[in-house]
Amino acid sequence: MPKRVDHAERRTEIADALLRVAARRGLHAVGMRDVAAEAGVSLRLVQYYFETKEKLLLHGLHRLAERFGERVAARLGAAGDDPGPRATIEAVLRAALPADEESRTFHLVYTSYAVLSATDPALASQPFIKNPDAAEGAVTGLLRQAAERGLLRPGVDPEVEAVSLLALSAGLGTSVLVGQRGPEEAAAVLGHHLDRIFRDGRAGAGTRT
Repeated sequence: MPKRVDHAERRTEIADALLRVAARRGLHAVGMRDVAAEAGVSLRLVQYYFETKEKLLLHGLHRLAERFGERVAARLGAAGDDPGPRATIEAVLRAALPADEESRTFHLVYTSYAVLSATDPALASQPFIKNPDAAEGAVTGLLRQAAERGLLRPGVDPEVEAVSLLALSAGLGTSVLVGQRGPEEAAAVLGHHLDRIFRDGRAGAGTRT
């Protein structure tokens, strides 16, 4: 009997190949032929699954977000059954720092998508901003939970601090990417700002991941 093809798995493999090539060469320079070679499949097969480069890029963006979610979940799993608001926020922020090949790919390629969407009509027409909005909403919600549990310092505004923390994480990630500072130094800066927001430094922090 002929081997049964898992189409979802094949699409994921091709999307992962796109992300690897984009991390090496830049998203703007990636062509469908490059992705096919990286995935070890024919150009015709890539075109069969995605039809156009635009559709491939969009699927790659979704795959990038999916991989980031898996990384955050792994950090939270290592923090125990109830890591608490601070440890959860720290897991999200630290997962985005380019400390290894996977997180470096995330930061580099996600930033490339953001820049490309400013000039590419197909990407610009997509709800590209929803993922950052979702992250902002999640961090705001966690800070509100912390406030209800008396874990935040007086005067902390959850919405303002959520915006600040995510912007800080993004900026620190870029500084690591270009070699301005190391990942541990960047993580220490994040920890410093979390200490400023939460009472008693690491109170309610859970386990560091």
